[in-house]
Amino acid sequence: MEDYKIQTKNEHVLILETNTKPVYEILKRCFDVVSSLLAIIVLLPLFIIIIILVKLDSEGSAFFVHKRLGKDRKFIKVYKFRTMKKNAEELLENLAPEQKAEFEKNFKLENDPRVTKLGHFLRRSSLDELPQLLNILKGDMSVVGPRPIVEKEVKLYGVYAEKLFTVKPGLTGNWQANGRSDTTYEERVQLDMDYIDNRSFLLDIKIIFKTVISVLKWEGAR
Repeated sequence: MEDYKIQTKNEHVLILETNTKPVYEILKRCFDVVSSLLAIIVLLPLFIIIIILVKLDSEGSAFFVHKRLGKDRKFIKVYKFRTMKKNAEELLENLAPEQKAEFEKNFKLENDPRVTKLGHFLRRSSLDELPQLLNILKGDMSVVGPRPIVEKEVKLYGVYAEKLFTVKPGLTGNWQANGRSDTTYEERVQLDMDYIDNRSFLLDIKIIFKTVISVLKWEGAR
């Protein structure tokens, strides 16, 4: 982790220096705007089809807006196609003890009773993430970067938490390109840190291609 120097003092991690990459950041933003805008235009018919199917499959809005943490710890509204039942919060409270333990550890469930029939397909195919193209166009997210996390997940990053917030979260990243749900949370943290240390335009393109292949093969999907 060459470009990120930290010092531990009284069990607190202080950020001393983050190596910025201005040329890369400009290229990355240009790529984000152009690619997200083109993708939205091309995929608009698919968006409409998914919206109709979600509405027919279960009660509730076709979209789900979730509060996550973005760059510099700022809260952002992340858009997704809704994959859970309308009473998802109530079902979460009624989970079996072992399911609650699994959720508290990984912030996900392998067999989630809250997910709708269509929702399972949308998640396995990653189609539920497509509305985040709007987040990318707005500038809240990037095409490639660590996945945005909820506030409760910050503790799982330990001393690397502040480092995580030095870059924008991404629609895809090292985690999606290298196993997704087949990896442990500890491995996910390491993959995120490796990306931040070595980020480059070439690495971003490589991750995009690996993600497409992973999604098409349904590798690590839940």
